[in-house]
Amino acid sequence: MALEDAKNQVDQAFTRSDARGLSYENTFGGAASFLRRRYSKDLSGADIAVTGIPFDQAVTNRPGTRLGPRAIREASVLQCPDAPYGWGYDPLSEFSIIDYGDLAFDYAMVAEFPERLRAHVAGILDQGAACIALGGDHSITLPILRAHAERHGAPLSVLQFDAHTDTWVDDDMDRIDHGTMMYKAVKLGLVDPARSVQVGIRTDNPDTMGFNIIDARAVHEQGPAEVARRIREVLSDHPVYVTFDIDALDPAFAPGTGTPVWGGLSSAQAAIMLRDLAGINMIGGDVVEVSPPFDTTGATAIAGAHVAVELICLWGWNRRQGAG
Repeated sequence: MALEDAKNQVDQAFTRSDARGLSYENTFGGAASFLRRRYSKDLSGADIAVTGIPFDQAVTNRPGTRLGPRAIREASVLQCPDAPYGWGYDPLSEFSIIDYGDLAFDYAMVAEFPERLRAHVAGILDQGAACIALGGDHSITLPILRAHAERHGAPLSVLQFDAHTDTWVDDDMDRIDHGTMMYKAVKLGLVDPARSVQVGIRTDNPDTMGFNIIDARAVHEQGPAEVARRIREVLSDHPVYVTFDIDALDPAFAPGTGTPVWGGLSSAQAAIMLRDLAGINMIGGDVVEVSPPFDTTGATAIAGAHVAVELICLWGWNRRQGAG
């Protein structure tokens, strides 16, 4: 059946009629939507909307993450023909998943960007779908958190995979900075740091604002399964937003990012932790800081695409058929 489908399926980003199901379109051809899902602004009946946020004007080092959503979409087509490994269910067949396209904004009107993004995500949530965002630099998480807090109530829990805490002091709410957005999220009451976890940290920042921090060394020494258990204890059943900065991974696994730091997580460790977190009350998530110009192999975008799929699986776990 898969072979017959492969002979006939093409450009499913536009031609597929069913938002559910695997895709056997040739991985090397066709329009590259995320996981070959249909591009649409109509989310009627949709469970999840995947949207790209091609913004990188808040970086402190290397740019290029504006190209991240496009690269992640292209990398994701490798995962279309099979159910995600290790989960025991197929979210691509159980849930209606739409590629909502990218956020439109005027790149020269940077001050207007946060509100445009908040409204963009709020529009997705208002249509009854969950949102998985493809960044973009990490500053995008703050407006997205605003939209989720409006929908689900504040403060939220955050599970952040990252090399950096992003809690550097910044009391100027007009500044847009990918290293201070979590500081602002706490100050604005959007996030409860006591019920949140930051994983993979390996840069010095004296003000951690009360976040539960599991640094990269702890992951290496304790193992990803034990770390996942610790994370679950902190998060409990609180609504949690999951943000995955690709620089949580060591540069050996994800060189295409703006602020790479050695000593990071392996892709295998990240996969184990995400899968062992099944059951947390995830309400939305993002994968950020994929910068394709700094990785000619495409490995970083491949990692980003896998993370985004794992986030979909994680969101769907409590909502899958037979859950509970």
